[in-house]
Amino acid sequence: MTRPRRGPVAAALTLALLVLTGCSSDSETPAAGPSSDPTSATAEPSERLSDRASESAGSAPAESASPSTAAPDPISIAALAEADLPGGGLRLGAVRERTAGYTSYDVTFRSTLAGRGTRPLTISGVLNVPRGEGPFPAVVLAHGFIEPSSYVRGQGMTRERGFLADRGYVALHVDYRNHAESTDDPRVQSAVRLGYSTDVIAATKALRASDEVDVDPERIALFGRSMGTGVILKALEIEPGLAAAGVAWASVSSLEAQNYRHFNAADPAFATEREAMQRRHGLPAESPGFWRGISSRPAFGSITEPVLLAHGRNDETCPPRWARATQRALTEAGVDSTLEWYDDQHAFGPVFVPAMNRTVRFLDRRMPG
Repeated sequence: MTRPRRGPVAAALTLALLVLTGCSSDSETPAAGPSSDPTSATAEPSERLSDRASESAGSAPAESASPSTAAPDPISIAALAEADLPGGGLRLGAVRERTAGYTSYDVTFRSTLAGRGTRPLTISGVLNVPRGEGPFPAVVLAHGFIEPSSYVRGQGMTRERGFLADRGYVALHVDYRNHAESTDDPRVQSAVRLGYSTDVIAATKALRASDEVDVDPERIALFGRSMGTGVILKALEIEPGLAAAGVAWASVSSLEAQNYRHFNAADPAFATEREAMQRRHGLPAESPGFWRGISSRPAFGSITEPVLLAHGRNDETCPPRWARATQRALTEAGVDSTLEWYDDQHAFGPVFVPAMNRTVRFLDRRMPG
């Protein structure tokens, strides 16, 4: 996927965008969708043998029978799993909108620079709170890729946020560090955006600890789309048991080397960033261990929550085979996972309503009141 060249200021933020680069639709208006449910996950797009072989070759090798005592790479999912990741300080700001079903607020909460002291970060977001009395179930939303220099607060999952709040769910949209009014993280480039998962974990903890919003701490789910699917899968691995369920729409690959090859390897706009990545970490062929360490798939066995995946059969941004391979790997790792197919593309236009209805039924069943 080709993106325009950036100026020197924006380029400073793009090294972390070299990997994990899925796309998000900027469209916020739900199209009218059919009222029927999608077909079952067995009616999948065709799978080429070459695709299957490529995915198998990119998977992590089997774990050694003997335990390793080596410390994990500080930039890895394993290192974050060992870190103390605080979160809290949810503060409600200006009212953005009042509807018959909910009130929407600008909010901030605390996250952290994991791995380097306890320096706090302030993360901005948007919170929809249903009308009525709680405690409410809640969903933390992780949006897809939008250029940080043009991103505005709450962008990317406005449709999902409103839909959930109208059905009785508190919905917290996370802007991520270096987006909107969030604090800039000088390490976001070298940490290949693992901090986004840290921010989602912090948002979940902020909801659980809030005195301002009546949330049931045992009924909080994570919901990501496109790039955000990688963000939430890693959050589930880093802190098993923190959330009650996960939802992944239009997912990027769960192998970061595959995302790199698909989105960035041949893009001339990323030549400078590729050189910096090669110097710091090595490219996938040079440092396969590093790329496995920042990928969610090798750590799927750490996930203890059920996961629902939804993907368009005609997705040209994130190939359907990625979702199929991810769901297969989740199942092999013992994760309770389901993959639903829809006749749509990456942005979920015509099928948005039935896909959201299916998602809400999943959440209602997995987080009963």
